[in-house]
Amino acid sequence: MIGNSTEAARAAMVVSQLRTTAVNDPRVIAAMADVPREAFVAADSAELAYRDRPVPLGAGREQNAPLATGRLLTAAELLPDDTVLLIGAGRGYTAAVLAELVATVVAVESEGELVQAARAALAGTGNVTVVEAPLTEGAAEHGPYDVLIVDGAIEYLPEALLAQVKPGGRVLAGLIDGGVARLAGGVKSDGFALVPFADIDCVTLPGFDRPRAFHFPG
Repeated sequence: MIGNSTEAARAAMVVSQLRTTAVNDPRVIAAMADVPREAFVAADSAELAYRDRPVPLGAGREQNAPLATGRLLTAAELLPDDTVLLIGAGRGYTAAVLAELVATVVAVESEGELVQAARAALAGTGNVTVVEAPLTEGAAEHGPYDVLIVDGAIEYLPEALLAQVKPGGRVLAGLIDGGVARLAGGVKSDGFALVPFADIDCVTLPGFDRPRAFHFPG
């Protein structure tokens, strides 16, 4: 009964939250229809897994709503031979979806509780490596990457992350601009910038506050 109800909820997510909102890459839709989202959230939040809102993960963090995830992955224009750096692995959901779409996923998570949960949930997924490290540092030892996906909203993209992307690589993230989170993307080149492409809210990742200018006391 539980299995049938979650499969029905997943199918409803695809129909009502993805297909109607410019998530139009058939491979992304198929992967999100296949991955059991309820297996990648906190146990007491499993019944919330398919709602169109963020879901608690524990450790003060949340998983993006399905729409935000779907739009980010669609905009990334993922290719089967891509190597992807995912920042903000959480409990592993987005990494599991990516694993069905690309060759290699390196998923970085800073919270030990979530690292352990992601590794357990992704056990047996041979093309995903979960790295415990500060989110702002990434995983240069596994790069360079074709695609960088920051699975949450940030105020700025650290140069240390951009440096791990190949020239011409794609970068997708939530971007906090004027206190509002939007989905944004760009291609690594001289004069790189993240350009908003959708007014869709997403969860905020810790550690990406824009450095504040120092003012001498008057």
